[in-house]
Amino acid sequence: MLNDSYRNKAFRLAIDKTVTKPCHVLDIGAGTGLLSMMAARAMGLNGMVTACESYLPMAKLMRKVLHLNAVESTYLWKLLDLYGNEAKASDGIHLVPTGLDTIIHVKSQQYPMHCDAIRKEIKLLSEPFKTFEFDFWKRPDSHGETEVRIKAIDDGSIHAVVSWWILQLDREGTVFYSTAPRWINSPANIGNGNWCDHWKQCVWFLRGKGMPVSKGEEVPLEASHTETSVSYNLNVQVPQTDIRQHYRIGDFKLLLSPERIATYGDSEWGLSMLAAVRNALQGRVNPLCVVADDSIFLTLLAANLSKNSHVDILIGEPYYYANEGMLPWQNLRFWKDRTLLDPILSEYALIMPCKGILKACAMSLPDFWRSRCCLGEVEGFDHSVVNTTLGACGELPAPKEGPCLSFSIWQCGEIKELSEIFTILEFDCLKPISSCYGKAQVQFTEHGICHGFVLWVDWVMDVDNSILVSTGPDHRYWKQWVKLLTKPVAVGTHGSKSTSEIGSTVMEAFFDPASSELIIKHAFS
Repeated sequence: MLNDSYRNKAFRLAIDKTVTKPCHVLDIGAGTGLLSMMAARAMGLNGMVTACESYLPMAKLMRKVLHLNAVESTYLWKLLDLYGNEAKASDGIHLVPTGLDTIIHVKSQQYPMHCDAIRKEIKLLSEPFKTFEFDFWKRPDSHGETEVRIKAIDDGSIHAVVSWWILQLDREGTVFYSTAPRWINSPANIGNGNWCDHWKQCVWFLRGKGMPVSKGEEVPLEASHTETSVSYNLNVQVPQTDIRQHYRIGDFKLLLSPERIATYGDSEWGLSMLAAVRNALQGRVNPLCVVADDSIFLTLLAANLSKNSHVDILIGEPYYYANEGMLPWQNLRFWKDRTLLDPILSEYALIMPCKGILKACAMSLPDFWRSRCCLGEVEGFDHSVVNTTLGACGELPAPKEGPCLSFSIWQCGEIKELSEIFTILEFDCLKPISSCYGKAQVQFTEHGICHGFVLWVDWVMDVDNSILVSTGPDHRYWKQWVKLLTKPVAVGTHGSKSTSEIGSTVMEAFFDPASSELIIKHAFS
């Protein structure tokens, strides 16, 4: 966010226009204190700024930034007893979400997504419309409901509602900042010239197969908001099975991310899993299958295809809810679980997946790298002290390295593959967990600027190596690991006439089972 020059400039212009005399400014969610320092600079020596930050590590970092810039401020790093005073402070609105209706589904809320990445797959069925407007000069209502009549501009099926906000930063209405996708034309659409990781659009999914509409048809959209969320309703009729006579639904709720729902609905993935389990069970009499993760699909599949006897099949997707958003090899927890279960496995127990393969590809990621670039001066204030804490790339002092980040590559803005996909090392799940080392030399296949390497794990489900489940960039349901370089490097094909381009790189990886950490090193040549 601090690398978003459009945002920083917009807030500076608005603050300079608004804070024209000494006053008391309260900055809620101050972060590193940038806006607090802007306000202090605008009002001069006689005013007061209170910077309020609820996250203690960030508050400590803010203290360093303010000290570096010789700014004194008041810190409120803790909002005292908000929970105990919630009824009084929030008009009876609590932060605890309400109950949900079905057992397994995507939580009924909006999900952040870079919609620019799927522009070619989106069919707009309406012009942009306004749902709510909040006047921050007044205290907003805790609840709000409205109905918007939307006129369809084309035939199709509504699968989702994409929303964003436009922020008017000054009272006169001359300074705006918008989080709209690039394909939305708006006079207030300042700040979308650069790809931004920190601002995404909100996507609210309709349940079922969507709602069919015809061109010119008016669709009533119900919108409501609390103090913390906005939700929609299009009254789509979804067939339901009444199971309440057997179970209390409230005892069996399971909320999955949209990516997880999409994975379970992907026919290629499901057929791969089905084939692997069927092959594993073939020829075995009444085998007992143990699922060594907290996934759903394999548990149901194994229960359907096998009967209890002794433990001779150990399977996993592998997927763990707690590892959502973690680095790809965090799911090597399956390998550790397999080792712990080794004493109860039969002599010829089948392990699935039997192998994990660490894959990588050199890539040009200019937008993503720019968003993580080292900070210097931001609107006249030195932010260099935050680089080590927040993790940054670009002009780092030796031996500092660029950050390792979990991210969906397809949402990274401009991207380009600069090498073939290559294997670094393999994890043999047929044996107990152990240390691993791998090394690969890679030739660049394209000219360009290399900003880092993208890594992921492909899972081999059977001993014949015929069924593979990939978590690479081509599969949108998974996040990859991005290893950013400290400084971008010009690369080219082997034998290139340009002496300034690097033709190859050597990558090494070491996995330590004691710490479950994977150490990656590279050397250009």
